[in-house]
This record gives sequence, structure tokens and C-alpha cells, in this order.
Amino acid sequence: MVIAPSETPNAIPTTEAKYQIGQVVRHRLFDFHGVVFDVDPVFANTDEWYEAIPEEVRPAKNQPYYHLFAENDRTHYVAYVSEQNLKADESNRRVMHPDIPNMFEMTDTGYVLKSVQRN
Repeated sequence: MVIAPSETPNAIPTTEAKYQIGQVVRHRLFDFHGVVFDVDPVFANTDEWYEAIPEEVRPAKNQPYYHLFAENDRTHYVAYVSEQNLKADESNRRVMHPDIPNMFEMTDTGYVLKSVQRN
């Protein structure tokens, strides 16, 4: 039996993630791309972080948020991005973030979690 969310008032709404761990994605507004290394089903960062985003571009909290090993032409970093602000990166350009080899192996099919990282 499936219980509707309205029947469980304390339930956290969740959605299926569009992007998968190991997938390369691009930001829709800013010029960077990265490899997904974790997914939160809904926003799970601090309110301070969220409030720092200008209101006119602030994404909704009730969607998946992705942790990325990200890079642009100048630097690499870890990014936390809402699903609405991402799109699949079809460029086949490798992401050269220095933390990637700690978590992923590069194969012919892309970034694959190392066996020690799998749950």
C-alpha cells in the first residue's frame, strides 16, 4: 500500500534524481561543469547558504540538489546545485578536478565509483 504524502504530515517530500552519481553535468546559468558525487533528495544545506542566493534566482528547496566536483576555466571546487540549474554535459570533455581519482575510476563509459566507495 502506498501512503499519500497528505496522509503522512511529517514526511519529507522526495523526488527521483534526474542525474546520477558519476554523470557529468553543466550549470544552466554559469560557465562550469562537474561530476556528480552525491545527491540530496531535497535541499540539505544551511539556511544561511540558501538566503545568500539572490531571491530572483533562488531555486526551490523541494527538488534534488547535487554535490559536484566542479571546474571552470580558472579553478576547481565543490559545488552544491539544484536540479533546475543543471543540464547533462554532452561535450565529452573530461573534468580534471583533483579529488575525482579518490572516488572514481575513468572508464570508456565515464566516471565509475571505485568499489571501496560503493555502499
